[in-house]
Amino acid sequence: MIFRKALLSKISFLSVSILLILVSCEKFKGDQTIPAYLHIDSITLSTDDYAIQGSASHNITDAWVYVDDDLVGAFELPATLPVLKEGNHTVTIYAGIKKNGIATTRANYPFFEPIVQTLNLVPDSTLSMGLLTAIYEPETDFPWREDFDDDAISLDTTSRSMVNIEPTPVGSPLTFEGQHSGEVNLDSANDFFECATHLKYSIPFAPVYLEMNFRTTNRLTIGVYVYSGFYVYEVPIMTLFSSDDVWKKIYIDLSTTLNSYYGATFFRVYFGTFKEEGNEPTRILLDNFKLVTRES
Repeated sequence: MIFRKALLSKISFLSVSILLILVSCEKFKGDQTIPAYLHIDSITLSTDDYAIQGSASHNITDAWVYVDDDLVGAFELPATLPVLKEGNHTVTIYAGIKKNGIATTRANYPFFEPIVQTLNLVPDSTLSMGLLTAIYEPETDFPWREDFDDDAISLDTTSRSMVNIEPTPVGSPLTFEGQHSGEVNLDSANDFFECATHLKYSIPFAPVYLEMNFRTTNRLTIGVYVYSGFYVYEVPIMTLFSSDDVWKKIYIDLSTTLNSYYGATFFRVYFGTFKEEGNEPTRILLDNFKLVTRES
């Protein structure tokens, strides 16, 4: 899909991390020259209430680490990182993601609570933090969720669409989790798909992300209909490319687009694609849609 120039992206991220370490090291006071080390294996996600927060599926790739409010750096996981402090200190970790699935736009996810621990740092010693768990902030709001397990689907195909989105059969190996995922199949006679959320959602004074799991052999465009007075703007945001028929998780930032139209008050999310020529079979699988924002 959009993970092109992967090597360049990793080099760029590593360079940024090294720079952050060097900058933060300058802030440390005293004569300490031998660092203590922290090892972070991975960060997982826990959801408190499935009915509200949905699936715990995630793609947390990085840790943004602070010690006593000093930024140590951003690190791709797993990571072992040096810290020029000793004794008891407050370590704060923000779970990081690849915004829009792009390795060069890594960020700490604004809806996860920071992970805070008081640790005893010992020079020339490695302290393993093991598996860490992130949770959503209490103020996080989920105006729309769709996991395809209810009797009705909250996505409507448009009048132009030649195929529908259907739930996978119970027990199907194509299902990501739960009872069903959403399935779209295209062929040469029915080669266009388009759907949108059934409801419109208010544009908040807060960041807005779309989380989703997908598995596709075809491109899929994701965008929004933005409602501003008598006008409706159809704005594509990004196109997902083939996931090589494996499930992936992505976090799509809708905020910039939603705030680009004067007087805009509501929006709907849409999905659309044409069947790529010579692409057989053409199957798009979707699951665990979440609109994520903060309570206004």
